[in-house]
Amino acid sequence: MPHKTVQALLEDIRLVSEHNYQIVEAVRALAATTFKDLTEEVKYGGILFASGIQFGGVFAYKEHVTVEFSKGAKITDPHGFLEGTGKGRRHIKLTSVDQIREKRLADYLPLALRAAGQE
Repeated sequence: MPHKTVQALLEDIRLVSEHNYQIVEAVRALAATTFKDLTEEVKYGGILFASGIQFGGVFAYKEHVTVEFSKGAKITDPHGFLEGTGKGRRHIKLTSVDQIREKRLADYLPLALRAAGQE
C-alpha cells in the first residue's frame, strides 16, 4: 500500500473539516518558520515534524487538533498547556487557530525539539 503524501492527507482533513484544516495549516506554518530545516512525513494518521530529529507532529480529530510532542514528558511546562500523563508523549489540544497563540505553541516547539534530542 503506498504511503499517503502530506498533500493527500491535508485534502482528506479539509474534506472532513475546513475548520480543522485551517488549524493544521497554521500549525504547519508556525513549525516551518520556527525550523528552517523542517521536514514532514505522514505517519500514524498525522503529519510528523523533524528538524534533524523527529520531535512531534500535528493530528486532526473530529472535534479538535492536537500537536503531539514525542518526548513531551521531558519538557518542563512553562505555561501549563501540555496534556497527557504517559511515560513519553504530551500534547496541546487546539480547537481554534487563535489557540495557537493563546496556548503559546511557538514557545513549545523548540522545547519539544530539545527534549527529543535528550536520550
